[in-house]
Amino acid sequence: MKILLTGANGYIGTRLLPVLLENKHEIVCLVRDKRRFQQDNNWENQVEIITGDLLREDSLQEIPKDIDAAYYLVHSMSNTDFSDLEKLSAHHFIKALEKTNCKQIIYLTGIVNDENLSIHLKSRLGVEDILKTSHIAHTYLRAAIIIGSGSASFEIIRDLTEKLPIMIAPKWLKTRCQPIAIRDVLAYLHGVLGNSKAFNKTLDIGGPDILTYKQMLLLYAKERHIKRWIFTVPVLTPRLSSYWLNLVTSVNYSIASSLVESMRNEVVCKDEEIKKIVPHECVSYRTALQLAFEKIEQNSIVSSWRDALNRGFLETSFMDQVKVPQNGTLEYKVKLNFKRDKNEVLQNIWAIGGKRGWYYLDWLWNLRGIIDKLAGGVGTRRGRRSDVSLKAGDAVDFWRVILADKKNARLLLYAEMRLPGEAWLEFKIIDRPTGSILSQIATFRPRGLWGRIYWWILWPFHFFIFNGMALNLVNYKEKV
Repeated sequence: MKILLTGANGYIGTRLLPVLLENKHEIVCLVRDKRRFQQDNNWENQVEIITGDLLREDSLQEIPKDIDAAYYLVHSMSNTDFSDLEKLSAHHFIKALEKTNCKQIIYLTGIVNDENLSIHLKSRLGVEDILKTSHIAHTYLRAAIIIGSGSASFEIIRDLTEKLPIMIAPKWLKTRCQPIAIRDVLAYLHGVLGNSKAFNKTLDIGGPDILTYKQMLLLYAKERHIKRWIFTVPVLTPRLSSYWLNLVTSVNYSIASSLVESMRNEVVCKDEEIKKIVPHECVSYRTALQLAFEKIEQNSIVSSWRDALNRGFLETSFMDQVKVPQNGTLEYKVKLNFKRDKNEVLQNIWAIGGKRGWYYLDWLWNLRGIIDKLAGGVGTRRGRRSDVSLKAGDAVDFWRVILADKKNARLLLYAEMRLPGEAWLEFKIIDRPTGSILSQIATFRPRGLWGRIYWWILWPFHFFIFNGMALNLVNYKEKV
C-alpha cells in the first residue's frame, strides 16, 4: 500500500515508520522541513519525502494522488491556542486528501469517557469530528497514557518516583487509567491499516491493567526496588498541581497544565472491540516498564516527547536557526589548541548535558535551569534522549540541537530557555597540521536594551564557565 505519514518526526511517527517499511509498504512522509528528517532518520532513501505545513493549505499540493491510506499523527499541548489551530490543521488535511484516492484515515487520539472533558481531550474530540466530515473512511484509535522509553507519561512517572521518596500528591492520583505499551500502540496502528473491519470505527485501545496513577507510581518504585510513600490531599488545585509537576519533572508548565487537567478524566477502555478486529496480546504495565528500562540502559531510545519543539508543532521550522546570525549579535569565543585524539574530544562534545553535565560549574547551569523553570521555561530536567548520540531536533537540557554533524565535527545548539533574546552555542573541531583546535562560540542576539544589559551582567560568569568548559571538554576522560 502507498501510505501518507504525517508527524514522521514525532514520538509515534518515528517509531511507526520502520514498522511500515518492514511490512513492505510504500511510504510518503509529510514534513515541514526535509533537513530535520534527513538528519533524524536512516530511512530517507527508502521513503518519499514531501514538504508541507498543515496550517497552510496551499503548501499541501505535493501530496500524491495515488495514496491508499493516511496516518494523522499531529498533536500539540504546548500552545495556549492549540485547539483552534489543531482544528484548522485537520480541515486542511482532509481537504487535501479528498483530492486523492485515499481510502482510510487513521488517527491516534485519547480515550473520551466523560462529558466534562479537559481542553486537551476536547481538542482531540474536535479533530475527530472534523475528520469524520470527509467521505474517506476513518479509523480512530483512542489510547490512555502510553508507556515507553521517551514517552511523556513514562518520563513523568520516572521523574516523580526517582526524585521524591515521599510525595504529598493531589487527589487526581486516585483517577483510574488503562496504560498501554508503545509496542502495542504500534501493533494496533499497523493492524487497522487497510482493515475494512476498522473502517468508520472508533476503537479504544489499552493494556490489560486498570490502575490509578498512584498505583502506577508505586509499581514503578517496586520495579526499581525503591521505597516510596504517597499521600493524597484535596487542597492542591489544578494550578498548584501544574506548578508542582513543572518543578519536579522535565515537562514545562503548559504541558504540565494540560496533563493535570486531563488527569481528572478517567481513561479506561469502554469496550474491547479492537481485539476482534486486530487480535493482539498486549503486555502488562510492569512489562512495559521493563521494556522501557532496557531501551534506556542500551542508549537506544528511538524517539522522545522532547523531540517536539518547546513552543509546539505550530512553530516555524527551528532548522532555520542553523545559520547563526552575524549582525546585531554579541559573542564569546574560546579557541583551544590540543593534541589529544580528535575523536575522544568529539565524544566528549557529543555527551554534553544530561547525566554528563556541562563539564564546568554544573551547579551554575542547574541554578539557571531552576530559574528558567520558575519563569515557566523548560529548565534542565528534561535532559536528553540518549547519553551517547545526538541528532537534529534533540533536546539537551534547555537547548535544542540544530545541527549534529559528527563527520565534520560540528555541533550547534539553540537556546529554548527564557531569554531577552536568542542564543546559540556552537562547538567545532578544526584540524591543523600541528594538531587540532576546539572552537566554542556562544552567540547572543539581544532583544532591545534589556537584552544587552542581560548579556553584560552575565559576562563575568561567561568568562569562567565557557573557558572552563572548553578546557574540560579537551581533557575529560570517562572513569572506567
